[in-house]
Amino acid sequence: MAKQSMLEREKKRLYLVTKYGARKNLKQKIKTSENYETKYLLFCKLRKLPKNSSYVRLHNRCKLTGRPRGYYRDFGLSRTKLRDLFHEGLLPGVTKASW
Repeated sequence: MAKQSMLEREKKRLYLVTKYGARKNLKQKIKTSENYETKYLLFCKLRKLPKNSSYVRLHNRCKLTGRPRGYYRDFGLSRTKLRDLFHEGLLPGVTKASW
């Protein structure tokens, strides 16, 4: 199980990304703007945003254990928990591959 502080940190990052998501088009406005004064003002606004409001800083974690590696997006689980639940038959529609 991951440390509780890491899970809370990820929750905070997700909150900040959703909160400041409307301002993420500032970069596009900076590129398309021709006036240097407006570019500078937009750049200053962009710089004032928190670091953790960037989508790049998010990391997918297992919903059950908080494990950051071996994450399957389709299920929202890590590979170990996915395997355990599969063997217990708790994942409907998932079958073992055979060819």
